Amino acid sequence: MEEKAKSSEGGSVTLSKLTIWKTATFVFAALFIIALLTGGFGIGGSTTGNVVDNGNVQAPGPSADIKVNIGSGDPILGNKDASIKIVEFSDFQCPFCERAYSGAVAGIKSSEAFKNGDVAIVYKHFPLNSIHPYAQKAAEAAECANKQGKFWEYHNMLFENQQALDIPSLKNYASKLGLDTGKFNKCLDGGEATAKVSKDSQEAQAAGGQGTPYFVLINKNGETQAVSGAVPYANFEAAISSLK
Repeated sequence: MEEKAKSSEGGSVTLSKLTIWKTATFVFAALFIIALLTGGFGIGGSTTGNVVDNGNVQAPGPSADIKVNIGSGDPILGNKDASIKIVEFSDFQCPFCERAYSGAVAGIKSSEAFKNGDVAIVYKHFPLNSIHPYAQKAAEAAECANKQGKFWEYHNMLFENQQALDIPSLKNYASKLGLDTGKFNKCLDGGEATAKVSKDSQEAQAAGGQGTPYFVLINKNGETQAVSGAVPYANFEAAISSLK
């Protein structure tokens, strides 16, 4: 289930225009609240994945059609030589990405497959700028932290402080993590990471990503599995098993 990035008698009665307007406003407000709670309204061509519980999950067969390149500059959590890499395309302002961070991704990190070095996580940026005005700079800030070897610490800081992603906050997080703030601020203010974030976003769309979070699992044979949305960890277990 996904939330679109271009957000989803009797007798004669005479109603005044004011009454009709009030009624329409009430109905729209009710629908809007329902949409927020259920991930309804679609917004644009991109989507933000809702939480989906599929019960007994069975992943489809592996495919070689999805192409994702893991470059030397991409942050990897876990064994860099893992037989299966989970590439996460994500948006730091996306509420469903935070759900994935605290849910399925946390499950992956605590799994035996991750601890044994069989599975690793790769992070790539996919900010939905049309609905998340702070996502772009947050992504750039994470890359500026990456230049100082603190990507994952900064990544965690952003998801744990998702309601404060303005520029002063981004710089404050860098200071809290002990980064060289002079270099960090120069990187962020100068747009030094803009190209990397843009490249990741283009790659996400080329790989079939229509929203966030979007994951592509890749084994050493180049076979892939896509997992879309803030789905339960069981979905990843099924996808991993299909790629072994």
